[in-house]
Amino acid sequence: MRLGRDFGWLWAAFAVSTAGSWLALDAFQLVAVLALDSGAARVSFLAAAGLAVGALLAVPLGPWVEFRRKRPVMILADLVRCAALLTLPLAYVLDALTFAQLVVVSVVVAAADIVFRAASGAHLKALVPADGLLPANARFEATQWTATAVGPPLGGALIGAFGPLTTVLLDAVSYVLSALGVRAIRAPEPRPARSAHGRFSGADMAEGWRHLWERPALRALFLNNSLVNALIMVGSPLMAVLLLDELGLAPWQYGLVFGVPCLGGLVGSRLATPLVKRYGERRVLLVSGAARACWPVGLAFVGPGVAGMLVVVGVEFGLITCCAVFAPVMAAERLRLTDDDRVARVLSAWTVTQRAVTAALTLAWGGFAALIGTRGALALAGVLLLATPLLLRGLRSPACAPRPAAPTLPE
Repeated sequence: MRLGRDFGWLWAAFAVSTAGSWLALDAFQLVAVLALDSGAARVSFLAAAGLAVGALLAVPLGPWVEFRRKRPVMILADLVRCAALLTLPLAYVLDALTFAQLVVVSVVVAAADIVFRAASGAHLKALVPADGLLPANARFEATQWTATAVGPPLGGALIGAFGPLTTVLLDAVSYVLSALGVRAIRAPEPRPARSAHGRFSGADMAEGWRHLWERPALRALFLNNSLVNALIMVGSPLMAVLLLDELGLAPWQYGLVFGVPCLGGLVGSRLATPLVKRYGERRVLLVSGAARACWPVGLAFVGPGVAGMLVVVGVEFGLITCCAVFAPVMAAERLRLTDDDRVARVLSAWTVTQRAVTAALTLAWGGFAALIGTRGALALAGVLLLATPLLLRGLRSPACAPRPAAPTLPE
């Protein structure tokens, strides 16, 4: 269906910033390993600290975003991320780059990212009609996986040719282009909600979590997605150490094994809308949510050489295909089930919790890797993921029952 020119600008802004981010796949971890010679525990700490402190800083920003026009907030978040990232190549050129600076920049970028996500989600709900939420989120998902498929191999080649900070610089430029795309949207913004307290308070900050917890379907999606994403993401720094350090893959090979499977994201995102039309949201969420939990345990069996690379490609392809079906359906349902005057706070609470859980588990898994080895830690995360579909039982609530698909206009 046609979603309009203004959605096209929002989509373009998303596309360019996503391309920059995936070009710089695991940029902070790669810089820590390749430029600062950091080990598994230190790299895990870097990933955890950025997520945890960034999430903490973002807690009061959810209601702040709720009560302001969203496009200026999105532009500000883009420019803050750009400025923070530019400090890294500058310090590298001056031979002054430190691990502490990496941590600080990761915190700033993480907080600004949460702000941007909250503002853009609220803005999307106001920008497109209700029956356009799933197609819009499916397009975002397809764009993300296209960028992910192309970005890591290209980013790995650029790092190998020009050094580990090359992709960080390009990522910073992508945020400037994203800000320009948001600035080009012309639709009048709805008047922002006003806090019942005049100024936002502790009650406003807690409202997002309260809203999530009181609705069974939202709560099920919230708990499941937070834990699943965390258990998947704990493997990111561990896989960087395993593949780059222990198995000796070159940066371009590292990018390749995580880039090629992202073609599964295109498959999954294209399947999401027709699957929902045929089976309904609830069934698609239950099946794809269970299927995505089955794959990561295979990463514990990665070996050296081409065979090991093929194992990573196969596991990641299956995982990403299932995630790409689940994600746009979940995102559309989350917006549908959230009241209009609470969208920014709900999305902030969701992202803050997800980042905090990911940070805590990433830090814990760095410790597990030190105790039981990188492979043992990957296996533990994979086994625990197998139990996460139990958290989706709340989707049997009538609030998430399948609905007839709305008619759509031809392209």
